[in-house]
This record gives sequence, C-alpha cells and structure tokens, in this order.
Amino acid sequence: MLEKRTSNNEAARRWFLNRRGFASDFPSRVSRLLASVDYRRADSRAQREAIGRLRDQAYRREDAISMDSAKTLIDRYDEVDNAFVFGVYVVGELASSLRLHVGSEAQLAFPSLGVFPEYLQPELEAGKVLIDTTRFVADERLSRCHCDLPYATLRLCILAAEHFGADQLLAAVSTEHQAFYRRAFGFELVCDARPYPQTPKPMSLMALNFPSGRVRLYQRYPFFRSSGSERQKLFERRYIPTIAGQHAPLAPD
Repeated sequence: MLEKRTSNNEAARRWFLNRRGFASDFPSRVSRLLASVDYRRADSRAQREAIGRLRDQAYRREDAISMDSAKTLIDRYDEVDNAFVFGVYVVGELASSLRLHVGSEAQLAFPSLGVFPEYLQPELEAGKVLIDTTRFVADERLSRCHCDLPYATLRLCILAAEHFGADQLLAAVSTEHQAFYRRAFGFELVCDARPYPQTPKPMSLMALNFPSGRVRLYQRYPFFRSSGSERQKLFERRYIPTIAGQHAPLAPD
C-alpha cells in the first residue's frame, strides 16, 4: 500500500513539474511559432474569399451560422476603408484570420458601434481611438497542431493599438469566450450579450484600456512587442492616419 501511494505521489510530482515547465516555456513556444508565421493583409478578392471560406467552416463547426447560408462569409464591413482583414499563415498555410477596424470620430464604420452604441458613442465623442476586433477564426487541424495560435493571431490587435495610438481594444465575444479574454489579456465586460449581425449567438462587448494595460501585456507576453517597421508594413495606408505621440514605443527599430 505504501509503495502504491509513493508511486502515485511521484506521478503527481512529475505531472506538476511538467505543467510548470510547460507554462514557463510559454513565451518561447509562441516566439518559435511566430518565427514560422506570416501576417498577410487580405487586400485582394482571392485572399478575402479564402478567409471567407475559413470563417464559414469555423462558424459551422460551432453552429454559429445557418446551414443554408453562403459558403464564403464576407460582409460589408470587410470593404470599408478603416478595415484590416488579415490571414495568419503558418509555413504557408492559412491557419487563422482576424479583422480589425480603427474606430474614431472620423471613422464610424465598424461593426460593434451598431450593436453597442450606448457604450461606444460617448467614447468616440470624447475623441477616443478604438480598435474593434472581430471575425477571429482558425483552421481546425492547424489549431490543434499549434495550440498557441490564438496568441499569435491576437498579437495583431496589439500591433494595431500601438500603431494607431489606440485608447481601447474592443472584442465582441460570445459568453463562453469571455473568461479567456479576461484571464489572458485583462479585458473587462462592458456590455452584456445581445444579438449580433450574421451570427445566431449573442455577443457581449469586452474592452481593454490600452495605455494603462500595455506595459503589463508586454511584460507578460514579450512576443507582443513589435518594431515600427513591422507595424508600418501591416497598417500603413494613406487614408488611415496614424495618431502619433500618445504612447512612447516600447520596442523601437
């Protein structure tokens, strides 16, 4: 009996040490994944359609769209001037996608504004710059192969917030995903779940104050740091002004 208890204790100890090593190696794992990641802004019709198919597959897996809907999921918010649709490629394969909108008094075309106006309209009237994060989807097979893919994908919204001098990061998420955004990034729930366009699942709005949270994010996740040249390559457009001077860059060229 003593031998069995000792064996169980040893197994528990090994499990704990393995888990501790797994957690402590997390930044290195994500950095290794990022070494094989290519962020591609989807400016062409072919790129948008590939991402639309990935969205469709992901939403069907979660029963988030009706079975008789179109096989490629593209909406009007993909086409507005302040939208950035990205494909995240791992070793050349489309692994995930994320859509970002830069919202401000001058840029009012972003999806969350129409759903959560009572919170967002006063922020815009106060001159705030908002990064609206939507349409986060991933390939089922590749997300199993790369368990840290969500961090590599959501890194894009941190880069956008840094580039545009954002005051808040926004995420419209389903109830079951709230815990991840709160635990991993420090998002707070600002609007309860309600109907959201093109999905039968109610979505809630979560927000992160970027100026106050950015240092903690960079300390916890050093792989979120970026150079000015990387951000410029991803986001520079003549009709989207960069709002300079609000944050001192933590990772200059």
